[in-house]
Amino acid sequence: MTERVEFKPTSIDDLSSQYDVIIIGAGSTGLTSALELTELGKKVVVLEKMEKPGGNSMRASSGMNAAETAIQRHEGIIDSYESFYEDTYKGGGKQNDVEMLKYFTSHADSAVEWLKEHDVVLDEITLTGGMSVKRAHRPSSAPAIGGYLIHQLLNQLAEEKVPVVCGATVREIDCGDNHQFKVDFADAQGSNHLLNSAAIILATGGFAASDALIKKYRPDLVHYKTTNHPGATGDGLQLAENLGAQLVDMDQIQVHPTVYQDGDHAFLIGEMVRGEGAILVNQSGHRFVNELDTRKVVTDAINAQTQPDAYLIFNAALAKRASAIGFYDHIGLVQHGDHIDELAKTLGLPVANLKETMQQWSDVVAKRKDEAFGRTMGLVDGFEEGPYMAIHIAPAIHYTMGGLKTSAKAEVLDKKFKPIKGLYAGGEVAGGLHGNNRIGGNSIAETVVFGLQAARQAFKNL
Repeated sequence: MTERVEFKPTSIDDLSSQYDVIIIGAGSTGLTSALELTELGKKVVVLEKMEKPGGNSMRASSGMNAAETAIQRHEGIIDSYESFYEDTYKGGGKQNDVEMLKYFTSHADSAVEWLKEHDVVLDEITLTGGMSVKRAHRPSSAPAIGGYLIHQLLNQLAEEKVPVVCGATVREIDCGDNHQFKVDFADAQGSNHLLNSAAIILATGGFAASDALIKKYRPDLVHYKTTNHPGATGDGLQLAENLGAQLVDMDQIQVHPTVYQDGDHAFLIGEMVRGEGAILVNQSGHRFVNELDTRKVVTDAINAQTQPDAYLIFNAALAKRASAIGFYDHIGLVQHGDHIDELAKTLGLPVANLKETMQQWSDVVAKRKDEAFGRTMGLVDGFEEGPYMAIHIAPAIHYTMGGLKTSAKAEVLDKKFKPIKGLYAGGEVAGGLHGNNRIGGNSIAETVVFGLQAARQAFKNL
């Protein structure tokens, strides 16, 4: 048995000058595209501006949404593409690009199968806010989907000897009359290099870490922290605009409701915690929202409280079901109490109010009816038994729904809605799919679905 090859970034000295496709960005979209194109026999290179690959995909924790999958059937969940479409369309304020959405919701299941064929096994399933059934597929072998997915894709690209260059900042893309692209990029030392290709796939992510773009499109959000890695500054938008690309929905920026931000860093607390049954309470110790409504609704509800923050409350049994909590606890985000009185005192909440809230929640789960807030999903635990846990959260900028106008074929469109020949985009750099609100679990799904689509369309048209 041959030893598994581990990923190491490629030296610039080992690059050729000509490739079939240059992929810009080494998150899930870019790595998926690179692996698919390599298996289709094309010569590709991946350019990543950060010192390490992965992008925001590394931070994904909830799962990958898909309908009509084998995992769902195994769990007795009868789902449909149509239901997935309707949940996402409703969750996006019915502002989604319907052609992109149709393709997305009808191809996510095959994307899950493609991952399985490439040793990325998503064998558990959970619920995210805004979904009517459990659709978020995740690995039982890892606490979070993001790192697991990126690690597996990188190692397979290493086995295929696909060059992935880190510290490579693309400065300009030039397209000549013969539709051959020239990509000018700088290495970590600032030296310039030039590569040529017949096609480009932009997989550069969004712009939630760009103070300048947030201020330009949503100045009302400049006071928020962000969950994004520092490289999410919208580079691909400018590169494509210089080639005549059109931008859409740039003011549609998602604020995630449950982000720990008491220290120097903001840590997103994945939706699976609420999907597995956690509740939110305000500083008075009371529930105030259907915790599994859309991110927009839950965020607005938190911001409407006297103090715009809240606590996620759950117990040790839920922590065993949601493995990411072990990581949150390990890095110091979780507060503990053997019983509710102790937890309330630790958090500084009124003891009587929190005890009353927990009893009311126990009744909701027992009756499977939430008369106060209409929650119908994640009613799995009445939390009658401790020990108990809590995470302090507040909203933070999380995702940019806007970006490059693309077709359902992942083609980047110009201002006349015509494809720019040879230019493709997928993932968060592409706008329109999510409307005015992204549903949790749709981001990783989008990266794989449109990473594959971009690769296949580039192959078809080369």
